[in-house]
Amino acid sequence: MPNSVRTLFDLAHWQSRLDSLRAEHRVPGATLAVLVDGELHELASGILHRGTGVETTTDSVFQLGSVAKVYTAALVMGLAEEGRLDLDAPVIEVLPEFATVDPDATRTITARRLLSHTSGLTCDFTDDTGRGDDCLAKYVEAARGVAMDCPPGTAASYSSVGYNVLGRIIEVLTGLTWDNALRERLIAPLGLAETMTLPEEALRFRVAMGHLGQDPEPTAAWDLMPRNAGPYGRVLATAGDVVRFARMLLDGTAADGTRVLAEDTVTAMRRREVEVPDKWTLGSDGWGLGLSIYDWNGVSGFGHNGSSIGQRSYLRVVPEAGLAFALLTNHGTTDRLYNDLSRELLGELAGVQVPADFAPPPSPPSANVAPFAGTYRREGVIITVAEKAGKLHFVYEFADALKGIAPPIEADLVPVSDNVFAGRNSMFGDDWMPVLFSKLPDGTEYCYTGMRVAPKITEFRADGEPVGASG
Repeated sequence: MPNSVRTLFDLAHWQSRLDSLRAEHRVPGATLAVLVDGELHELASGILHRGTGVETTTDSVFQLGSVAKVYTAALVMGLAEEGRLDLDAPVIEVLPEFATVDPDATRTITARRLLSHTSGLTCDFTDDTGRGDDCLAKYVEAARGVAMDCPPGTAASYSSVGYNVLGRIIEVLTGLTWDNALRERLIAPLGLAETMTLPEEALRFRVAMGHLGQDPEPTAAWDLMPRNAGPYGRVLATAGDVVRFARMLLDGTAADGTRVLAEDTVTAMRRREVEVPDKWTLGSDGWGLGLSIYDWNGVSGFGHNGSSIGQRSYLRVVPEAGLAFALLTNHGTTDRLYNDLSRELLGELAGVQVPADFAPPPSPPSANVAPFAGTYRREGVIITVAEKAGKLHFVYEFADALKGIAPPIEADLVPVSDNVFAGRNSMFGDDWMPVLFSKLPDGTEYCYTGMRVAPKITEFRADGEPVGASG
C-alpha cells in the first residue's frame, strides 16, 4: 500500500464532503459506497426526484449505464475459465449468425477484441427489438449491416454493439437469457439483493429519477433503453451492491468467501490489452478485458463509467490499497462532482495523485489545423470540423436512430498539442472535452471523441467548400 495513506474511514467527514460537493455542483441526489480495510461504508445525500422530494438513501437504486459492461465481461470470463469459450477464436465459431459489413472482419473478430473494444464494431447503434427473450438475437441480426468504425485491431473504439454480441454469446453457451445468466452466475452467488436488470424489478425499491439542466429538472422519461441494451447498459443497483460486485474483481470471491471466478481470471481482466489515445475522457491509460485501466503515477487501478438519461455512475478500484468505491448520481452532468470527490478519496485512502482535469494550457501551442477540416462519420454521429482563419470549429450531431435525441454540440477547438484539441462541452456542463485527430494504419484519417473513432468522409478546401464541389 502506498505510504502516507489514511485508511481509517471517517464516516462523518466523508458524509460532509458528499453533501457539500453535491450541493456545490447542483446534483439532486447521490449515493457513495466505499470499501476500505475490508469494510463497506455506504452514504447518501440529497433527493431522488426534485418533483417529489423523496430522500436519497443508501438503499436507493440507480441506473448504471455502461458499468453494465463490466458485469457482462465477468460473465464472459467465467465461461472462458470453464473452457466453454476461447477468447481468441473467431466469434463465428460460437455464433455462426454473427456478421459485419466486412467479411474479413467477420472472420477475424474474437471475444477478446470485443472485450477490449478493439473489434472495430461501432457504439451508438440502437434498435428496439422488443421485450421478448429473443431480443438480443434479433439485435445481433439487425447490426449485421451497420458500418464499422475501423478494421479490427487497428484502434480502440468504444463499442456497445460489441458487448451485445458478447451478451448473445453468453445466451448461446448457457442456454439462458442474458438477464437470467447474470442472476444465476453473478447476482445470486455474490448476494446482490439490490441488483436487477428490468424496470419492473425496480418497482419495489427507492428508484432515482434522472435530471438534466443547470437548474436540474426531472427528465421526461425515466428510461429510454430497450431490453436488448442489457449487456452494454441495463443494470440497476445500489452503490453498495456495485462495490460488492467490484470486490469480487480483486480476488474472485464474494464477501463470504464464495468463489465466483478464479483469481487468475480477474487478474487477466485487469491486465492492459490496449493503449488508448484519449487519456482524459475516463482518465485512463487503456482497456483490459471489460475494464478501464488506470496508472496514477505508478499506482494501478481499474474501473468504468456509465451514463443513462440524466444519471451517471462511476466505479474505481485500487487493488494494492484494497480500496473500491462507487458513486451513483441522478444528474447528467456530474463529472465535476466525481472529479472533486474521487481526487480526495483516492488521495487520502489510497495515496493516489490524480492528474489535473483536462484543459488547454494557458498559452496554447500553434498547430497546423487545415488538414483536420472535414466531415467525419460513424453510426449515429456526424462530426463537422471547419477551419477558418487558422482555427477549428467543431459540430457534433446525432444521426440515424439517434437523430433528435439531443441538440448538436458546437465548440471552438483550442490546441493542446499538434493533434489534440480541447473544446467546451456545452452538453455536459461546459467542461473541456478532448478531440483528437490521427490516422489508422491504412492511412484513413479519423476524429476521436468520446473514446470512439469516426473516419473522415469529406475533405474541405481552403474556402470552406467540400473537395470536389464546383464554383
